[in-house]
Amino acid sequence: MAKKNISNDDLLANIIKGIEEVKGNDIDILDLRAIDNTVCDYFVICNGTSNTQVNSIVNSVQKIVSKELKDKPWHVEGTENGEWVLMDYVNIVVHVFQKHIREYYNIESLWGDAKITTIQNKY
Repeated sequence: MAKKNISNDDLLANIIKGIEEVKGNDIDILDLRAIDNTVCDYFVICNGTSNTQVNSIVNSVQKIVSKELKDKPWHVEGTENGEWVLMDYVNIVVHVFQKHIREYYNIESLWGDAKITTIQNKY
């Protein structure tokens, strides 16, 4: 059975929906498409207030993307401690941090040439 193509826009929308569903904070989308030699098209970065909320965000994203698009991440790592969880959907990589870990690594600054879109919290 051939896998259907899922547009980046549909995947981004459902990832954002999953983050917002459990009140993930400070959502940024980094558009990496104009940068040479990047590993994917987009990074989605957000944070939670605890390891429990970080894992809830991850679970919510997986559940919504699976339900709406019948897709699952190629790889997930970091759920054991819930400080920084990476979800790899191949074209889109989602980073879910605890706030202090996000501030420490500041990966947005590593991709300074990326176009950054900030999603305003709806709550």
